[in-house]
Amino acid sequence: MTSASASESASAGPPGLDLERLRGHLDRARPGLVAGALRGRLIEGGRSNLTYEVTDGTGRWVVRRPPLGHVLATAHDMKREHRVIRALHGTAVPVPEPVLLCEDESVLGAPFYVMEYVDGVPYRSADQLADLGPERTRRAVLGLVDTLVDLHAVDPQAVGLGDFGRPEGFLDRQLRRWGKQLDSSRGRELAGIDELHAALGRSLPASPAPTVVHGDFRLDNVLIGGPDDAIRAVLDWEMSTLGDPLTDLGLLVMYSSDLGLANSPVSTTSGAPGHPAPAELIERYAARSGRDTGAIAWYTAFAWFKLAVILEGIHYRYTLGQTVGAGFDRIGDLVPVFIEHGLTTLQGLRTSENGQEG
Repeated sequence: MTSASASESASAGPPGLDLERLRGHLDRARPGLVAGALRGRLIEGGRSNLTYEVTDGTGRWVVRRPPLGHVLATAHDMKREHRVIRALHGTAVPVPEPVLLCEDESVLGAPFYVMEYVDGVPYRSADQLADLGPERTRRAVLGLVDTLVDLHAVDPQAVGLGDFGRPEGFLDRQLRRWGKQLDSSRGRELAGIDELHAALGRSLPASPAPTVVHGDFRLDNVLIGGPDDAIRAVLDWEMSTLGDPLTDLGLLVMYSSDLGLANSPVSTTSGAPGHPAPAELIERYAARSGRDTGAIAWYTAFAWFKLAVILEGIHYRYTLGQTVGAGFDRIGDLVPVFIEHGLTTLQGLRTSENGQEG
């Protein structure tokens, strides 16, 4: 797993990764796996759980654990992440091979799991994609759609994930959940956000048959590599569940849309030369999955709303002095942009529906 920036340690390990304790546990649980002293580095770029690369000089593995000082276990459920990766390994969905799950908090101070290291690059911005050139960018993004179709084609019962979530009422629960999240981060007036939330509630679509959903499916949560720029691994399964597959597609469409902002601290990939338009992504998904995507505007508007709530939460914590770092001072200015995109997208859906009725 490749990242542009990483903090390294040769002996003690980076914060949250006690290499001596980890080595002891691996020797007990998987005798012979590790052949020498471990070195570890934090792979930066993740937004929640911590990800480390670990090597003994010969083999390489990845360790995932909750953030330091984590409070809510349900928000950083290592057992859940490990379970879905283990279930999907061996299907058409590319995931790293799981090595082990450790729920004993005495080892690293929190539950964690170990998986194989996969070579590849997470492309996080249009600028990074531009280095690939138009043809390779197009191939990579269309491959992302095909991988999503493969994920949604997995039979949850067949891979042991039949009880992985509660699909009934999924969209309504999601909408209520993010509405509560918004209420917990209210520190200022946000024009249009309550209107967007209410409009989404009034026009809930009927969900197709439930599938395993990733919950945060986008280009920078996959590793791309090899001469064919294939999706080598899908990462960051912490929000996965059983639910409406079109929520994954809506989020992907949102992240493939133009924000219309220069130098934004939150970027989409749409500006890269060769990047397929959202309409092509939707059409490809529909053709390959056989699902009706006629209501995709609702799912895309919901994605805009969800990201607006997430960004407002970040802004709220920034105003309280609880976040530091470059770019956080500009997050607050983005929220109205995401709200406006959500309202515009929903308006397009209503206009389309009214035209059909007429």
